[in-house]
Amino acid sequence: MDAPTATSCHCLALRQAARQVTQLYDRHLAGTGLRATQYSVLAVLGRAGPLAVHELAVHLVMDRTTTGRALRPLERDGYVHIGPGRDARTRSLSLTPKGHALLENARPLWNRAQAAFEAGYGASEAAGLRTALAKVVGRA
Repeated sequence: MDAPTATSCHCLALRQAARQVTQLYDRHLAGTGLRATQYSVLAVLGRAGPLAVHELAVHLVMDRTTTGRALRPLERDGYVHIGPGRDARTRSLSLTPKGHALLENARPLWNRAQAAFEAGYGASEAAGLRTALAKVVGRA
């Protein structure tokens, strides 16, 4: 299969890179049944504690509807609890004990994916890339 050609479109270049990196993480996480996107949801909830759906969406830089769709299988499988929020209009998201256990089991595999990316890209280059991408999403 031919390698993708270089593009002058920033959006396409970022999307291609994101797909490539997501596939790497998905391969490493495959044994857990989690996709990289699902791991991210669990990791944010594990780190930030209970969050409203819109707060999780902000953390993930996703729209609320997409965040809701990402939560459905995690709730269905018993990893995330969706309960009442601070008021009648919000819902509170938290990891269940089963979700905490899955996150802990998946973390070493995620660490291996991190190491594999850094081995192929370079550790200092990867750190620079994270800084540059944080600037793109407005967090630098």
